[in-house]
Amino acid sequence: MSKKVVTFGEVMLRLATNRRERFTQARDFEVTYGGGECNVAVSLAHFGVDVSFVTAVPENDIGQACVNYIRQFGVDTSDILRQGNRLGIYYLESGASMRASKVVYDRAGSSIAELGPGDVNWDQVFDGKDWFHWTGITPAISKTAAETVGEATRQAKAKGLTVSCDFNYRKNLWSGEEAQAVMKPLMQYVDVAIGNEEDADKCLGVKAEGVDVTSGELDPEAYKPVVEKLVSQFGFSQVGITLRESQSADDNDWSAIYWDGSEMHIGNKYPVRIVDRVGGGDAFSAGLIYGNIKGLESRALIDFAVASSAMAHTFHGDFNLVTEKEVLAVAGGDTSGRVQR
Repeated sequence: MSKKVVTFGEVMLRLATNRRERFTQARDFEVTYGGGECNVAVSLAHFGVDVSFVTAVPENDIGQACVNYIRQFGVDTSDILRQGNRLGIYYLESGASMRASKVVYDRAGSSIAELGPGDVNWDQVFDGKDWFHWTGITPAISKTAAETVGEATRQAKAKGLTVSCDFNYRKNLWSGEEAQAVMKPLMQYVDVAIGNEEDADKCLGVKAEGVDVTSGELDPEAYKPVVEKLVSQFGFSQVGITLRESQSADDNDWSAIYWDGSEMHIGNKYPVRIVDRVGGGDAFSAGLIYGNIKGLESRALIDFAVASSAMAHTFHGDFNLVTEKEVLAVAGGDTSGRVQR
């Protein structure tokens, strides 16, 4: 029987400038939807995984439009709550060359920010499920959202689910001190930890020494002490850390390292011409989860996760819309991009 996955977090209305315009010059915006845990769910659905997404959206036409958008990709939306007054919004200004991309949030008072313990029937949600995924974005939204994450992780572990967490630190939502006060106690329920160097530092106080993320070149070996500290302090069974070498807003090199519980593996490095960089880390999380539930051996698992997340940068929008077959081709070395006829 195939394993079933649940993800929980906020989904937002995304308003992106067209033609790489600045906010100040834009006169129209492209409308899509996205959010960390939702992005993971959509990616897994494209790999054929039975996945459900839990969130809260307002009981109005905008909330329904959001649910319809998610459902079209094969994600089970039956556990989405209809409550609260508004859907959170984020505005995206896509950068170019040396000009960085920019995100502005408008999510205060969103439906999920008002969600609290007892609102979600987690016993029902987790019934028959095998894996639960959340990110550090959700507890940063509000105090009650953080309490709901705690309730969910405790119940998931009590019911025997594997729990994964992408730390996903967002400086626009909380400080490092606030993040650590909430995130550290929750790590006792997490089996699989995912993030990057800033996430580990800000959320858990584990810093990568001698790493300059603005240099455009990262040494995977410098991250091994980070993994060792994460495992010794929090007891994770697996750790994945993404490595983004940013030459410009248009060109990145993308890779990751993966600790499988006994050995470290360094993923392939892919030069990526950026179409849209939002959601790359979520695609990596999905690849890591998929590799686990498919029982891939460690080398094949990290190759799949890195190839999948590299390809995520080639789509407009938050969602990674690649298939398993396409990922396996890239992981196998075919990065030619030749027309398929």
